[in-house]
Amino acid sequence: MASVGLVGLGVMGRNLALNLSRRGYKVVVYNRTKEVTDRFISGYGGSGLTPAYSPDEVARKLDAPRIILLMVTAGKAVDDVIRSISPYLSSGDVLSDLGNSHFRDTQRREFSLDPSGIHYCGVGVSGGEEGALRGPSIMVGGPSKAWEILKKPMSDISARAFDGTPCASWVGEDGAGHYVKMVHNAIEYVVMELIGECYGVFKALDFSNGEISDIFQLWNEGRSKSYLLEISAKVLRRKDELSGGDLVDKILDSAEQKGTGKWAAESCLELGVPAFSFAVAALDRSMSSFKLVREKASSLEPNRVNKPNLGRREAQEALGTAFSGAQLCAYAQGFSLLEAARNEYGWHTDLAEVARIWQGGCIIRADLLKQIREALLSGAHDSILLDPDIHREIVKCDKAWRNVVSRALEARIPLPGFTSTLAYRDSLFTERLPANLIQALRDYFGAHTYRRVDREGVFHTDWSGG
Repeated sequence: MASVGLVGLGVMGRNLALNLSRRGYKVVVYNRTKEVTDRFISGYGGSGLTPAYSPDEVARKLDAPRIILLMVTAGKAVDDVIRSISPYLSSGDVLSDLGNSHFRDTQRREFSLDPSGIHYCGVGVSGGEEGALRGPSIMVGGPSKAWEILKKPMSDISARAFDGTPCASWVGEDGAGHYVKMVHNAIEYVVMELIGECYGVFKALDFSNGEISDIFQLWNEGRSKSYLLEISAKVLRRKDELSGGDLVDKILDSAEQKGTGKWAAESCLELGVPAFSFAVAALDRSMSSFKLVREKASSLEPNRVNKPNLGRREAQEALGTAFSGAQLCAYAQGFSLLEAARNEYGWHTDLAEVARIWQGGCIIRADLLKQIREALLSGAHDSILLDPDIHREIVKCDKAWRNVVSRALEARIPLPGFTSTLAYRDSLFTERLPANLIQALRDYFGAHTYRRVDREGVFHTDWSGG
């Protein structure tokens, strides 16, 4: 009998199955296309992997309580698999969706399965195909009883944090696992946007791809050390096998997205969390897809972009410092959104634990997560930027950050990531914003009322009465 069942043998599913088997787990694997299952088994059979050719066969080949992991495309496919396999499961079994499902779909699915006693979990998995094989970061949401069953296999296959502990944990009830993964991806969007903008400024200053790679590699040896910087340096050095030259120069400047960034921006609006940069990063990908429109528009203003008024050495140092501050603001917005979500949905999400399991395996793993975890353990739940040590870091970045933004804007180079993170930082540290005028206007045309700074109560003014 097998100890884990895995449904869905795409790249991620195959690698997770191999990861489990290499750690001593007997895994029964199933894909709706028989040929996919046979091809996988023919390549890796005899290593603790057993094929199944129907949902009921998956259930029959598993020890109780059954653990079944779904690695199928988010949406209808998940519902189809649940309908096909749940009749063969028993109370106490654990059915887990490891794809990028929307957290509300996860809540709905858990609610529908709850009367049967089947534990349904939404599990965020980050690390890409390499992480799935060698150790991802795993964010489990669902009943705490289910985590007791999943804890050992999920911990065994996960990456390791800075202190050597597994990057796998229970992050809250029902949809919390997929929500935490959604926020992870939103931070990922922003950090990639910031790296892309650094690249854009350097290119405007005639740095070669190799020089930019060297700079990113140097930054990655300091306070900004992260997986995304590491692979950015590698990407910039990759040569094109088809036509020669650097591969990055042959790639169309149109970035795609699968939805998690948009979902995070929507959740910010729903919960009233001012994570400016999440919306900006998603929308800038949309702008990049307007390639034909941008070509037409740029033809109306040829040679409109100037070189920024930055020396080469100055640009390297200022951008590195600005990136450090902006990156911290990206994570700050993410943890503020997680704080709001756990309060809104009643989840027992430990934010410091989230910072710990993001230290290894996942796409946004970075050295700064150690400092962020310490700040959260110290109680900086309103915002990690209020932590004294992190605030000192932000202040150190301030001058260079503003210099980069102003010089780039003067040269007509768009920096939506850097400007949005800076606007977030400035707004958060501004005691009185001009929203009093906005609220007065709302009361003028819509009688929406307002509150006063000098007395209690809610007020309305007849503005047209003089």
